[in-house]
Amino acid sequence: MQPLLSVTGMVLKTEPSGEYDRRVEILTVSHGKISAFAKGARRQTNHLMAATDLFVFGDFRLYPGRSSYSMTDANVKNYFSELRSDYTAALYGMYFLEAASYNTRENNDEKDVLTLLYQALKALTHEAYDRELVKSIFEIKLVMLEGVFNRAAYGEGYDRAALYALDFLLATPPGKVFSFRLKEEAMLDLARIAKAEMKKQNGGHEFNSLALLAEM
Repeated sequence: MQPLLSVTGMVLKTEPSGEYDRRVEILTVSHGKISAFAKGARRQTNHLMAATDLFVFGDFRLYPGRSSYSMTDANVKNYFSELRSDYTAALYGMYFLEAASYNTRENNDEKDVLTLLYQALKALTHEAYDRELVKSIFEIKLVMLEGVFNRAAYGEGYDRAALYALDFLLATPPGKVFSFRLKEEAMLDLARIAKAEMKKQNGGHEFNSLALLAEM
């Protein structure tokens, strides 16, 4: 039997499996994006029920299998319960989860993406942060972490504060990017840049939660 594995990460996806089990996708510090099955996690009395919800961040204990893992235990550090009582914030959060899932891979070093995701969700829980600005920052920094952002493409025709924001995002680690505000014109330009970059990065892929946000 393979040795028990302990990973730190966040649940990106969760879906039913069989009658009472759940399959979850977890973005981890040490093993990139992985899939795990939690036996009996859909039973009300099961100790893994709460730990296999979306947004859950913590330490997970897993047994390796041929193509996935089996979850045996979890130590939850943050449920992001604030997102469960705010539908709009939850949609933004679900979009961040979708985007992180689409842009990460198994056995890659995804620590920076996980840090960015965690801080983006924290920013959504604070009223002081404009959610559209949080979204733009998340999108642009995500593309930067993938190593494909071309700063030289943006200059004339964009608000100067928005361009300063790009330079700040390039130079700042993902754990500290949600630390500035912009006036409306600069925010709109940053959102325009973020939309263009995500379209290039994801090849026109449609995210379900982003479509729901657009309808609000």
